[in-house]
Amino acid sequence: MSFLYGANIHANGIRQHYLRYGPGGGAGQDLDPVIIVPGITSPAITWGFVGEHFGRVFDTYVLDVRGRGLSQAGDDLDYSLDAQAADVIALAGALGLTRYSVVGHSMGGRIAIRAASRAPGGLARVVAVDPPVSGPGRRAYPAQLPWYVDSIAQARAGMGVEEMRRFCPTWTEAQLRLRAEWLHTCDERAIRQSFDEFHTEDVHANLPAVAVPLLLMTAARGDVVKDEDVAEIRRLKPGALHVRVPDAGHMIPWDNEPGFYAAFGDFLGARLPE
Repeated sequence: MSFLYGANIHANGIRQHYLRYGPGGGAGQDLDPVIIVPGITSPAITWGFVGEHFGRVFDTYVLDVRGRGLSQAGDDLDYSLDAQAADVIALAGALGLTRYSVVGHSMGGRIAIRAASRAPGGLARVVAVDPPVSGPGRRAYPAQLPWYVDSIAQARAGMGVEEMRRFCPTWTEAQLRLRAEWLHTCDERAIRQSFDEFHTEDVHANLPAVAVPLLLMTAARGDVVKDEDVAEIRRLKPGALHVRVPDAGHMIPWDNEPGFYAAFGDFLGARLPE
């Protein structure tokens, strides 16, 4: 196992919780650490299996985005994309990371792009995994808000594997059990604001300001990022790399975990093990 510990740190004015994974024994010290930013209703613990794999090679931090998991939440908290992007930059600074990479999935990919557009010192590269391409004047994100809100409400009341299976029918029992255990930690206000900003915030406008290398990873199944979206992103960010992961929908590492790791190639400075 590569899990090291979970911890809380004060950064950008709030408590941010993260899980840390690493190879130990001084291995990987010549590689840039990786911050993983999950999606809209994915507390850090639900990405633990990915953290374990990354931690075999990289010093890895999986973040609880504000309003999720064990990070700070509350009715008075700003859940905007700008605040979330500032969190990632502040987290890296508070951790003393002089060079680092950010891997963001779905909403986390949008957070990573917005953060990178601010040219933070130390950011070396960004991976945006199937990021929503919705925004003003663009097609809507294909998922519907009630899917999130209804499942969170059931989780707050207490739900088991079979109840969760109705929302995620292709997941394994272990994956369903973990999501059912942790989904109640997602603040509904945070989810609503993040979902609304899928449609009111356009990260395409940020792409020309992203000066570091960008890898766009997309799912072969589903319609979050279509071919025309890939072409537009690569026009706005010349030199951006793109890879489609076969046999996978939006939740790529859940659908095709080996394909997910293989898609990184050596972009992060070293290949992930098979």
